[in-house]
Amino acid sequence: MPKHTSQPAAKVQTPQRPEPSSTCRIALIGFGTVGRAVAKILSENGDRSLRLTHICNRNVERKKQPWVASDVIWTDDVESVLKSDVDIVIELIGGLNPAEQIVRSALEAGKSVVTANKQLIARHGSDLLQLARSGGCQIEFGASVAGGVPVLPALRTGLCGDQLHGIAGILNGTCNYILSRIENARIPFSEALEEAQARGYAEADASEDLDGGDARAKLAILALAGLHTRVAPESVRARTIRAVDAVDFDYAAELGCTIRQISRASLKENTLFAEVGPCLVPTDSPFGRVQRNLNLVLTSGQYGGDMAFLGAGAGGDPTAVAVVSDLMFVAQNLSGSGKKDVEKSVSTPKISSDFETPWYLRFFVRDQPGIVARLAQILAAHHLNIDSLLQKPGFEKSSLPFVITLEPCRDSLLHPALQEMSGLEFSIRPCLCLPILR
Repeated sequence: MPKHTSQPAAKVQTPQRPEPSSTCRIALIGFGTVGRAVAKILSENGDRSLRLTHICNRNVERKKQPWVASDVIWTDDVESVLKSDVDIVIELIGGLNPAEQIVRSALEAGKSVVTANKQLIARHGSDLLQLARSGGCQIEFGASVAGGVPVLPALRTGLCGDQLHGIAGILNGTCNYILSRIENARIPFSEALEEAQARGYAEADASEDLDGGDARAKLAILALAGLHTRVAPESVRARTIRAVDAVDFDYAAELGCTIRQISRASLKENTLFAEVGPCLVPTDSPFGRVQRNLNLVLTSGQYGGDMAFLGAGAGGDPTAVAVVSDLMFVAQNLSGSGKKDVEKSVSTPKISSDFETPWYLRFFVRDQPGIVARLAQILAAHHLNIDSLLQKPGFEKSSLPFVITLEPCRDSLLHPALQEMSGLEFSIRPCLCLPILR
């Protein structure tokens, strides 16, 4: 019989988590202007911890570029990307459909997401953040507001120790370009718009920019990130810049002001005062000094006071830098070496546009006796106090512009007076009513 040899008992090993991979696999969905710029950065930066493995786009054969690494998979099949072993999905197709389902599917599959999609985050950001947290992954969207200006990462991490109560900004480069061109060249609105379109700053249909839709979506994202409030973009009043005339800059200058499209939100107890629209701002203020297509965001905090963020708000390269910065932030967190986002509870406040400010009222009238007296009578009947009356010489009597400024009052008190004024027989254009921000 063979000898029985006793063997030492096998040592029981405690199960250990696998070490995080040193390489983060990345899929890029959307290969337009920003997508190309992101791929270019990833292809050229030599960072071995970030590996682009998939590029997904419609008509993908026509999109292929020789500077992309040969082992990158080009595909038009989103499902194959979501079922792959990628760690992070970059969504750059924009819009709500199918972007929302792609992002949700990625998060449900445990993949982190980086997106520049402002409409998606404005409408579903709070839900998507919760979905990411519940699945142990992340969603970052720093490029969805102000392009290359790192305001969202600052709000969500750098300023999270403060209690912010107000955010205001120039968030739409198209509007700022148009208004600053009217200001500097005293050209008509239509000419400034055509110039913006020719330079590629404005779309052929620029309604989303001009009428405030783009800016209020971005304001909703800023309110979520900085004020921790859930805001439907459609609940925020947006006023168009189309009625602003070159003569308004002449009158604004007499008041020490200029005109900019301002997005603003102020949280007071359970009410968020928010709106987007053209406003008079002092020429020597941060807003007054912003020219062309730059963006500016100002925050007000209980402890840290006021902070300002200025930079290029659009364009492929600045936006791509913001996307890649988010990508690196997520990759560091996946490796366990990053700074985690601070989670705060999100409220759903009442939304109001009933700000209390001084007001600028510009009229175009057929000149006749008694115009000022009639307007003053209406304003007095609504308990509104006139601060000043401005009338520049040299205009035709058949189309005479003049301005009344009002002492501070609430929007809700002013609106009935404006309705009454709109029916006056001497008025040839609707009154342009702008808040004066000091």
